[in-house]
Amino acid sequence: MTRDFIPDDITQFIIEKIDSVAELEALLLLHSTPEEKWSVSALSGRLYINEKETAEVLAHLRMHGFAINKTSEPPLYQYQPASVELQQKVDRVAEIYSKHLLPVTNLIHSKPKTRIQEFADAFKFRKDD
Repeated sequence: MTRDFIPDDITQFIIEKIDSVAELEALLLLHSTPEEKWSVSALSGRLYINEKETAEVLAHLRMHGFAINKTSEPPLYQYQPASVELQQKVDRVAEIYSKHLLPVTNLIHSKPKTRIQEFADAFKFRKDD
């Protein structure tokens, strides 16, 4: 079903570059407000995730060339793709996601975890409720 809505190149892009729905939501929020500079705290409030997770999401987006970190205290992040090709891919992802939210989120959730990620996850401490 995913194949019906998401072109192969965008499927591959999401698999390679996007690790979570929160990450995609952050990317698309930055994409929709390219002139705005976001603090971890402000973005955390918009994404409804904690600041630690938001900082990790922003670091990942920066590492993949989607955003830049404006040096200040607190650090501010702004959408600035590293290339025109990356900009065009994000434009297409935004368009597809706006029309086919469930297939895109299902694709993200169905991504196989890498062995490195599984190994790292084994050492995460979780608070029991």
